[in-house]
Amino acid sequence: MQLYPAIDIKGGQCVRLTQGVFDQAKVYSDTPADMAGLWVHNGATYLHLVDLDGALAGRSVNEPVIRKIVESVGVPVQLGGGIRSRETVKAMLNLGVSRVIIGTKAVERPEFIGNLIEEFGPEHIAVGVDAKDGRVAIEGWGKISSLTAAGLCARMKEFGVRHIVYTDISRDGMLSGPNVAATKKLTEATGLDIIASGGVSCMEDLEELYQNGIRGAVIGKALYENRVNLREAVRRYQ
Repeated sequence: MQLYPAIDIKGGQCVRLTQGVFDQAKVYSDTPADMAGLWVHNGATYLHLVDLDGALAGRSVNEPVIRKIVESVGVPVQLGGGIRSRETVKAMLNLGVSRVIIGTKAVERPEFIGNLIEEFGPEHIAVGVDAKDGRVAIEGWGKISSLTAAGLCARMKEFGVRHIVYTDISRDGMLSGPNVAATKKLTEATGLDIIASGGVSCMEDLEELYQNGIRGAVIGKALYENRVNLREAVRRYQ
């Protein structure tokens, strides 16, 4: 199981939100690149970055911070938040980002994902499926679409997608445990690399994901609140 320490960027700072609510941001560092370096020092082999400002603006906002992280760590980085055009995808990949995560555009124009896969390859394009009560949220989680998470995943597989970052919004930042049942169901139904995001609170949560065959897990607040020891988690589950 691949572990992904999360670095959420807002106003150039490393923050964590609760259920995606922007006015409930808690700042953990003024220098996200230093935080990235800390996680790599503690065993991280892949990082998960989110440009929170970009998710709302619909365009990359924190590019200087992202660039500094990519240049300062020697591990792959995946990035989501406001990536809604081919030009932005290309710019982020040229910046050194290994994999970009597309959310809103996958719902609005699924064929766009197919075009990206064809041009850049399936290892460089992931789709973010953010769900609330089973329905997919878009535009920085500000709108709920009529699509189900399962329906979107199935459609994305048709377009050649291999990697899905699945977030249960109700669990995000709550330290209440990930939605293992839903993540397992998506994994088994699609055969895709479904990366669980949202809710990981302790080593037992990671154990449950691991035992249920989940292929990846994003860890955010649990790391920042010292509830998960990254070095030990990597040793056990990766």
